[in-house]
Amino acid sequence: MSLVQDRRISHFHEAARLGSVRAAADFLNVAPSAVSRQITQLEHELGMPLLERHRRGVKPTEAGERVLEYYRQRLAQQEVLLESLQSLKGLQSGSLVLAIGEGFIEGLAGPLSRFSARYPGIELKVNLCGTNEVIRQVVEDEAHLGLVFHPTRDPKIRTHVSRPQPVCAVVNPQHDLARQLEEQPFGGQPLGGQQFAAQQGSRRAAGKAEPLSLATLASHSLALPEVSFGIRQIVAQAEHQAGVMLSPTLTCNALAMLKQFALHGGVTLLPEFVVSEEVAAGRLCRIPLQEAQFVTPHVQLISRLGRQLSDGASRLSSLLQQDMTAFSPSEGGSVGQSR
Repeated sequence: MSLVQDRRISHFHEAARLGSVRAAADFLNVAPSAVSRQITQLEHELGMPLLERHRRGVKPTEAGERVLEYYRQRLAQQEVLLESLQSLKGLQSGSLVLAIGEGFIEGLAGPLSRFSARYPGIELKVNLCGTNEVIRQVVEDEAHLGLVFHPTRDPKIRTHVSRPQPVCAVVNPQHDLARQLEEQPFGGQPLGGQQFAAQQGSRRAAGKAEPLSLATLASHSLALPEVSFGIRQIVAQAEHQAGVMLSPTLTCNALAMLKQFALHGGVTLLPEFVVSEEVAAGRLCRIPLQEAQFVTPHVQLISRLGRQLSDGASRLSSLLQQDMTAFSPSEGGSVGQSR
């Protein structure tokens, strides 16, 4: 590897990342022939092909994947070195990239504001994307940390914290489903609409909440996220097991729209932490769901396995675990630690 030149391996990295030599050339602002020449020279020096060429572009060979892993590790180690030197000055500069799902937006603003107040010289960048893209950015070192809901298992991912976040039915307090729940006796006394949020918490703590079934939801106007969302995949598993097929009135790719749909009289299905502020304000109600698939999902804070986090990234990770509602154990359940 001592023969590997920075320019050659960086050109190869961009071609593999972007999927074509032309895209890499555009990104690097050089001619495509220059990128091809650098990659060919790198392959000659290492004695094996690093890219498979096909009509739609290029993809790394097994040897190419190992070279990419080496390059990413080297860049990460270089970043740790530079930040460790900066830490001698008190974290006065640097940058951190965080990849997150949409559901984390509201709970993230406060912790990021506090982090910036403590370390004003560190630039923060937040990439909003789906779960699979969050994992890709973390694995490929485009993001230092990722916040994901119910991700699939990936051997390249390290989980710093994992907290149960059940998916529940979400309605406004005037909805028939909320009224049916609030009219159920609790402690011998039915409770009124203004006490609904407190009653929900008491019922959950006492284990006396009455979960809804999918069959019950089928008769209501329902909004669901698109099939690419993890929530929709959980719903599909529950439908299969329950033998029920839901027909949503509204399908969209924005959680904010789903919450608005519920606020205006419909029903949606969301993780508890996504609507925690609205529930606390009495604007929305959460009702537990009966099927086991809705109880098991987790939220996770992740990084790439084997990546040594810089001092700044470690401090941001600790702050997110302490301050974010999504990782708060206050509503029951245990918080799993790093693995």
